[in-house]
Amino acid sequence: MRESTNLLSQEEIDALATGISDGSIPVDTGYNTAANIRKHDLTNEDSSLGVNVTSLDMINERFIRLFRLALLDVLRTSPRITPARVQLIKFGDYMKDLSPPLSVNVIRMNPLRGNAMVLIDPNVIFNSLDNFFGGFGRGIGTLPPGRLFTPTETRVIGIILDVFFTSLKEAWSPLLSLDFETVSSEINPHFAQIADENDLVIVNHFDAECGDNKGFLDVVYPYSALKPIRELLRNRVASSDGDQESEQRWQDELTSAVGDSKLEMRVIIGSIKTTLGQIDSIKEGDLLYFRKTEYARVNIQDIPVFDARVGASGPIVAIKIEKILEESE
Repeated sequence: MRESTNLLSQEEIDALATGISDGSIPVDTGYNTAANIRKHDLTNEDSSLGVNVTSLDMINERFIRLFRLALLDVLRTSPRITPARVQLIKFGDYMKDLSPPLSVNVIRMNPLRGNAMVLIDPNVIFNSLDNFFGGFGRGIGTLPPGRLFTPTETRVIGIILDVFFTSLKEAWSPLLSLDFETVSSEINPHFAQIADENDLVIVNHFDAECGDNKGFLDVVYPYSALKPIRELLRNRVASSDGDQESEQRWQDELTSAVGDSKLEMRVIIGSIKTTLGQIDSIKEGDLLYFRKTEYARVNIQDIPVFDARVGASGPIVAIKIEKILEESE
């Protein structure tokens, strides 16, 4: 029995080579053999359709204002808090830069699914503790990795978290009503797993500074928790930029509130350059001569604003505004 084969004979191979050489056999078949290939892992979550971080930046700015005021009221401390740019990174990449001891708190964000995480640097805790008991807000320095928080320190952490949750809930309220609660607390961040190593998380980092004492606070959202509301976050930013009626109402209210502010107005008719010795020799009845300018200068809060003529209106000395000064003047 003859075994079948798909191999070409030498005559057929020679015929194909001749056809390719003289152009009788087309070689442009539509396959691009010169294309550059880039590896793509289908299991890696696509972040190009991710959460609009601009909206989270807006939430964080609002949170900072509320959090500082609440801390001052409760713990008598008001650190300078600066937000960093919101980051979308893998959970494993975030965790590798952390080392104990930290106040690591796994929290639930109802009605969003999954757990988030709040990390508080020990310097923030001890600064608050020192201020609360009448100190100067000194930090604690470097702590050994296994150092546990005392009951008093744990109580201060609880107060900070209460203020944190209240402020964060208020910051989210224009967008979504959230309730926060603590699920568990650790000192080692590697014991708090809110996502797999390759899962994406959204890191909100806040640098806290009070004098020479520096620390940080982090809020870490799982990407999967905010992904269902990404359209809501995106639309919130778009509507905030184009809501002319809301902007006009805000401007009117601000104008009305500023209109009641009290300012000091001072009219300067002239000025004299002198020395301390001349002032010391002045006696009662001495005359001081100076050149009177055409206009008196009107300063508001020590800022030159108007030129005016000085006169009288009945028994009262008055000024008549002649010119509004430009910024360059």
